[in-house]
Amino acid sequence: MKLSKEEILAKCAQMSQNTLMETLNIEFIDVGADFLIAKMPVTSTVHQPDGVLHGGASVALAESVGSAASMMFLDAEKYYIRGIEISANHLKSKREGEVFAHATIIHKGRTTQLWEIKIKDEEDQLISLVKLTTIALPKV
Repeated sequence: MKLSKEEILAKCAQMSQNTLMETLNIEFIDVGADFLIAKMPVTSTVHQPDGVLHGGASVALAESVGSAASMMFLDAEKYYIRGIEISANHLKSKREGEVFAHATIIHKGRTTQLWEIKIKDEEDQLISLVKLTTIALPKV
C-alpha cells in the first residue's frame, strides 16, 4: 500500500522525535515522487559565534532531509539508511528567519542513492548547495 503525502510527513515527524532533527526544530513540510522538503528556523540556537547560520547546522539539515528522502524509496523495515558522503557549499549567510531544504534525487540505486539538497531562504535565495550519498544497509 502506497502512503499518502500526509502519512509520509507524519512518519517523518514521528521519526524525528528525540533526535537531532527535533533539537534543531527541523520540520518536514512537503513530499513528492522524487523530492522531500524540510524547514528549519534560523535563531541563535543554530548560529556561529558571530550571529549567522552555522554551516554545520545547514549540513545537519541537508543530511536529515536527504536521508529521510532515501527512506521513502526503500522498505524501512528491511534497511537502515546511512549517509556515506556529504559535500556542502555555503553561498550566503543568514541571521534570522527560516531556511528550506529541498532534496531531489539524482541517482536512485538499490544500494546507493545520490541527492542534491538546495537550502534556500524565504526569498528563494540559495544559502547552501549540498550533495549527499546514502547507502542502504540490510537489517539482519
